[in-house]
Amino acid sequence: MTTSVSSSAALRRATPAGVLVALGIVYGDIGTSPLYTVRGVFANRPVTEDVVLGTISCVIWTLTLLTTVKYVLIALRADNHGEGGILALYARLRRLPVRRLYLVAIVGAAALLADSIITPPISVASAIEGLRILRPGLNTVPIVIGILVALFAFQQFGTQVIGKLFGPVMTVFFSMLAVLGVYHLGQDLSILRAFNPYYALHMVTQVPGAFWLLGSIFLCSTGAEALYADMGHVGRPNIYLSWTFVKTCLVLNYLGQGAWLLQHLGPPLGEQNLFFLLIPQWALLPAIGLCTLATIIASQALISGSFTLVIEALRLHFWPKVKVDYPTELRGQAYVPSLNWLLCAGCVGVVLYFRESGNMEAAFGLAVTVTMLMTTALLAFYLRMRRVNGLWIALLIGTYVLIEGSYLVANLAKFTHGGWLSVLLGAVILLVMLSWIVGQRVRNDLTEFTPLAEYLPLLQELSNDASVPKYATHLVYLTKSDDARQVENGIIHSIFKKRPKRADVYYLIHVHTTDDPYTRRYHVTHVLPNELVRIDFYLGFRIDHALNYMFRQVVSELVRNGEVDITSRYESLRGQDVTGDFQFVILNKTLPYEYLLRGWQRLALRLHGWLKRLGASETESFGLDNSSFVIENVPLHMPARPELQLQRD
Repeated sequence: MTTSVSSSAALRRATPAGVLVALGIVYGDIGTSPLYTVRGVFANRPVTEDVVLGTISCVIWTLTLLTTVKYVLIALRADNHGEGGILALYARLRRLPVRRLYLVAIVGAAALLADSIITPPISVASAIEGLRILRPGLNTVPIVIGILVALFAFQQFGTQVIGKLFGPVMTVFFSMLAVLGVYHLGQDLSILRAFNPYYALHMVTQVPGAFWLLGSIFLCSTGAEALYADMGHVGRPNIYLSWTFVKTCLVLNYLGQGAWLLQHLGPPLGEQNLFFLLIPQWALLPAIGLCTLATIIASQALISGSFTLVIEALRLHFWPKVKVDYPTELRGQAYVPSLNWLLCAGCVGVVLYFRESGNMEAAFGLAVTVTMLMTTALLAFYLRMRRVNGLWIALLIGTYVLIEGSYLVANLAKFTHGGWLSVLLGAVILLVMLSWIVGQRVRNDLTEFTPLAEYLPLLQELSNDASVPKYATHLVYLTKSDDARQVENGIIHSIFKKRPKRADVYYLIHVHTTDDPYTRRYHVTHVLPNELVRIDFYLGFRIDHALNYMFRQVVSELVRNGEVDITSRYESLRGQDVTGDFQFVILNKTLPYEYLLRGWQRLALRLHGWLKRLGASETESFGLDNSSFVIENVPLHMPARPELQLQRD
């Protein structure tokens, strides 16, 4: 998400450059998990052989079944024109005749955004806390907050320059993981028994209380969803090749941690960070620096991923309109100021509240489990759409519901110790999305459309009626009508029933959001030649809706083709070949009789209105800031108002 392969061809095949980019932007989260995963298991539990073998076995098979099989081998094939992630998958499935399928997608997306507030603090804190081995008692909170604030402040400039460093840094980091693992593995090869899934099942079913350790063990796979979402930026073949290297390095490191633990059976580790205990004293400071860089890269990837997720939700009409900037020319790189600073405030709050990475582990993982379950549900519909045998679907989905359900139950045990935070954050984000969706649907239900043909003669007369002062040479409306034969009453009300708006040429613009993420098409309909033109834009759910620039580009092409004449119609200016003025009219649909609606409708509309005021205006979201526009209030269609029994004196 921080950079992209330079050509589309590189996305279709594995290349050295593509693999390096993938290492830099795809695996930050899952790659830094060795810093805290196994440590969380033994922080307050005695180190015994059964639990050591069971933990490492669980980690190996979680990485295999969840990350490799589910995400790398199955989910990466459930792409939407090369794009991955839970919302991209939903965009491909939304045409299925399944009611409320969007709920599955937005629950998963809300949980993923909640995780984005917790992952950067725990990753960075885990690395910085390694300094305590050199300086016991060091207060790491100010350092962690300083790094996070600097990281979020840098987002507005884009990451084109530093993004080029991500791949090499992460390559060195993963190599360090492998070297440390091999060194300690050589001291006790008996840890290789952990490849046998028997030890994982034995620990979970036979060791008292071990089932609840799954809540910590699950953290080894928290970056799998990000891996799926980043597919569109690096390409499936590059992920296949790079994941082979990454998984090998991760497994070797976890085996090394297990071998070290087998040599130190006995009391709990307490506040000691197992990962840094593997490192020789002379290499500790450089290793801490490298780990810190890796966690910053992991956080950067997650922040960029959050921007992408919100932009997808925005285009799918799941999120309030917000301002989106594009600081660089790199495909897919965007900056959402409002989300950036909300995430920053959330991350700083998490650090101040929990203070230690060990405490943050309780809040970490629960949200990602929910996202994984939602992805599993959508994959079931995808496999059914691809006509996979129902027995195979039941077997596959049943297996993952069992595995992820077990992890979810284990993570729920951490609810009172901090897991409530991820649930609260996810619930708030979900409430925002639901309020926007429901409020929007209520408004759409109240919007009345009328046949455009009924008003064409009147529009033609108005356009040529010299007794009416000209409002603009070219008058542009944004319409929500999918049907070119209809138009909403609000536009008719604006043109005819308020101050008559006479213009030489009227334009109706409509945007269709397509399932293909990068579609850029348009269609022009000359409803009344030289007097009424409708332009339908077909834009992918990852395309910026900069309608001002798109509209001007289309009009320029129409002029070149001789389809419209944009020269000023004023006699004094026409001879000088001056371009006529363009006026956009933005309709603000009001609710004059809100009390006539049902209670839930009033609540939905009030929440929708509140979110609309907090978000970007129509002019900002459509790129009309530099255009001539007016905002006009028009009434929505409302239920019939009962007549009042008035008496005349």
